[in-house]
Amino acid sequence: MIGCRVNTQSCLCTAIIFTPKRLDPFHFPLGFAASCSCSIIPKRFLSFSQKTPTKPNAKPKANGVLCKSEDFLVINFYHFVFIDDPHAEVSNHLSFLQGLDIHGRIYLNEQGINAQYSGPSKDALAYVEWLREDERFSDILVQVSPAVNGHAFPKLKLRYKPSLVQFEGGVDQLPLLDPSMRATRLSPSEWRKRLEEVNTADDSSNENYILLDVRNGYEWDIGHFDGAQRPDVDCFKSTSFGLSEPEVTASDPLADVDKEKTDILMYCTGGIRCDVYSTILRQRGFQNLFSLEGGVSHYLKNEGPVKWTGNLFVFDSRLSLPPSSCKPEAVVEATKNQEVSKNNAFARCYICGSQVCELRHRNCANLDCNLLFLCCTDCVKELRGCCCPNCTTAPRLRPVLPGHQRYQKWHIYRDSELHSKLPS
Repeated sequence: MIGCRVNTQSCLCTAIIFTPKRLDPFHFPLGFAASCSCSIIPKRFLSFSQKTPTKPNAKPKANGVLCKSEDFLVINFYHFVFIDDPHAEVSNHLSFLQGLDIHGRIYLNEQGINAQYSGPSKDALAYVEWLREDERFSDILVQVSPAVNGHAFPKLKLRYKPSLVQFEGGVDQLPLLDPSMRATRLSPSEWRKRLEEVNTADDSSNENYILLDVRNGYEWDIGHFDGAQRPDVDCFKSTSFGLSEPEVTASDPLADVDKEKTDILMYCTGGIRCDVYSTILRQRGFQNLFSLEGGVSHYLKNEGPVKWTGNLFVFDSRLSLPPSSCKPEAVVEATKNQEVSKNNAFARCYICGSQVCELRHRNCANLDCNLLFLCCTDCVKELRGCCCPNCTTAPRLRPVLPGHQRYQKWHIYRDSELHSKLPS
């Protein structure tokens, strides 16, 4: 997988970034640009802790207000639970979703379910409510956010998958169904308290604490918790923190730490990568493991951007969510209290190293390179969308994309070029 570095403007209504050609824990097509209209998501949508069956043909309600039928939502959740016959479970889910307008990626296996999907609010929430009627999934934590211009995924992929998260060697042998092997979950408020305590403690106290970002480098570039080191990985499945390989020791924040006394505070987007990786660290002898419950998306929804810098990378066509889209009132309150980090200049142009407002990701115009890199407008023009001067002379060059468009398949440009050379 090719990694990237991303930056966005943390505004109330716009988020424009680019994505790698393959992303994990799910795969997603080549770069996409999106503008989003921020809106408040009712608290009820975040965690379905009460069973509230929806009447047939009725529009879902939020705090007593009918949702607009055309409103689209993006739903994310995962749950580790033993499923005796996952193939039959897949068929059952497909049967229920028949006729519903749902697009996304829903994977099931013997260890549970991992889902990211979009749909009209009525259909999107109906699936969650149906799932919660099964006692195995009654306590799932559901993350809900506004979609942009309809579906956030091109189609529905609901199937059995050996690994709910892609990791080198697979995760089917990990004890994911044993809660004691996973990190201890901290609620958003507990997480914020821990970060505030660390920031006010003396240097000697900080030596027994590590803030570990269990995501990819390009996700960190968009936004991260203050004090977290940038992950030196472009794909979660190659993560090797704490695994003591000599070649990664220099960039490993867990190298040479006291496994019995050091508190490891782990976070990712939605929580699943922390649950998976914490079992690996637990098997390696790390004892004090803590993870952010529900991930960054859950934190921003509850606490706002306190101790957080930038936007949140998401694995769908929106690509980036400003904190205001999660909880606008929290952003306003944090700003009043001057709690929002002012360290927004953490991303640089891959080519010239400048830190300017209009940085965005793009794939190198050289198809045989296809590197995803963060680039300023001047360098895009100078190198015609390439990542370096060498690529500008490559045989298979795609045109410089105007604005924030995404590349199409190579044959589109190849056939267009051949057609232009034919005699009229």
